Amino acid sequence: MPKVQKVKPGRKLGAASRSGAVADQLHSAAIHLLRHLREEDLALGLGPLQLSALSVLVFGGPQTIGALARKEQVAAPTISRLVDALVDAGLAQRKPSREDGRSILVAASAAGTRLMQSGRARRVARLQALLAGLSTEELQTIAAASDLLAQLLRR
Repeated sequence: MPKVQKVKPGRKLGAASRSGAVADQLHSAAIHLLRHLREEDLALGLGPLQLSALSVLVFGGPQTIGALARKEQVAAPTISRLVDALVDAGLAQRKPSREDGRSILVAASAAGTRLMQSGRARRVARLQALLAGLSTEELQTIAAASDLLAQLLRR
């Protein structure tokens, strides 16, 4: 795998080299950021797969087992075990679909929603503490980059 060079201000690179270097930096920063925030997730008492599935249910709404498995990129038996654990913990519930009485939806319970909202607040507070020492210009740069990333991911 070729080594990708970091983008230095004022340095002229071709578009492919520039995008490759930015992609490399972004990948590294994203991994470090997620590791940093994962410490807050540990305090919630659930494993990363359970937290991810619960997050989909809280922020994405009720899902069928199949849809949840696709979103989580796991096999149906794996998501079924995760859902069983969430239901047993009182964080999710199964309910019949209003559109298709034969389908079962999995939804976050009130306790699951509170847990995810608490976890999100903890991660946001940790990010806020991390950003606290930055200048207004630096914060504006990060805000603009965050907006652009969100737009790219919605495409």
